[in-house]
Amino acid sequence: MTFDEEVVVLNSTRARDGLEVLHCLGRSTGRRSFLLRVGRSSRMSLLLPFSLLEISVTENPRSELWTAKPVGLKHPLAGVRGDIRKNTMTLFMAELIYRTVKDGSAEEGLYDWCEGQILTLDALQTDFSNFPLYFLLSFCSALGFRPSAKDMLPFSGEHQAVLERLMRSDLPSAMLLPLSGSVRNGIASSIVRYLEYHTESSIHLRSLGVLREFYSDSSPK
Repeated sequence: MTFDEEVVVLNSTRARDGLEVLHCLGRSTGRRSFLLRVGRSSRMSLLLPFSLLEISVTENPRSELWTAKPVGLKHPLAGVRGDIRKNTMTLFMAELIYRTVKDGSAEEGLYDWCEGQILTLDALQTDFSNFPLYFLLSFCSALGFRPSAKDMLPFSGEHQAVLERLMRSDLPSAMLLPLSGSVRNGIASSIVRYLEYHTESSIHLRSLGVLREFYSDSSPK
């Protein structure tokens, strides 16, 4: 059986020449991996974290690893791909979902939520340094946790007051909160610890170090 699917790329692993294992969040398939054949010229644009792809999937009754062929990019994401800061953020956010949402799970509405977050980041023009923090809190809610200020107390430490302001803010207000790089780092780590507690797992994010480096010299803005 062959069917079309829309996916968010979370990660990819080289299988052999011309073949990649594509780890995705799909609209109908949920968190799933596919064996994808791609040409060298198209590999980079298709496999970048948070790419929104249309693929053609062929089920394999003998294996859980179904094969897929790329149909094309659903959205080019020019606003993300043309900005190194946004690309850095997508590395972190895609890995967060990859490490948190287990392969084979299908959280209702999670694909639509994720696509909306990606398109929002793509459209933001200025003042988006706080977006990963807004994304983290929104991700908690998308998974069904929806933390209150009291819930965050065991994890937030000295950043509790600022975190509460962030939690009360809508997207435009959250983007305008004047936060230093160290405060952003502290809040991001606090929310990841909250997620670890509620998912009962260790979330080892290699890209969190990249995000910390990105924020290390940030002044409040």
